[in-house]
Amino acid sequence: MNNTSPFSFLQSLATRFQPPAWVVDEGQQKLVLFLNHVLMQEKEAQNRLLRKKGSVVHVRWGAFGLDLLITPAGLLDRASPDAKPDLLLAVAAESPAVVMQSVIAGKPPPVKIEGDVQLAAELGWLADNLRWDVEEDLSRLIGDVPAHTLAGAARQVLAGLRQFLAQAPAAAASGAATVTPQAEPAKAAP
Repeated sequence: MNNTSPFSFLQSLATRFQPPAWVVDEGQQKLVLFLNHVLMQEKEAQNRLLRKKGSVVHVRWGAFGLDLLITPAGLLDRASPDAKPDLLLAVAAESPAVVMQSVIAGKPPPVKIEGDVQLAAELGWLADNLRWDVEEDLSRLIGDVPAHTLAGAARQVLAGLRQFLAQAPAAAASGAATVTPQAEPAKAAP
């Protein structure tokens, strides 16, 4: 019996795929711009990063890596390639499916942390407390009411996915399908 996942081909393809250098460069630059956009929405986040200005954080997930420099404004920039990182954050899960499943479930993916403990604590606070206000950004494009409606629908879909993922491991662990009990028919009295 074949126990391989039907998605194993896609996972092996994703691990072998190496995008061109310019795509990686542009993607990293866009990610830094997005992170700064989110940081600028919360002054406390900038103040916390400001305490560690000049520090370099190396983020790695599989073959992809990014060196981030904390600027004197409490924002992020890409560090020079020869910069020595003060903190290493490596996502321990190689599979994109595992990472996405944990993110959808509202849990952080497993991360290996090495280096400056205070910097790691500040980044931990950011991960716990900083959120992108998607609805606010969307309202600038399409207006308040449509943005609120769209964001509400997205929250419902995400809640449904989380509920599904919460139930899926329990059914898989028991090895049996969930069966709802049905009442027995009433017996006639003698």
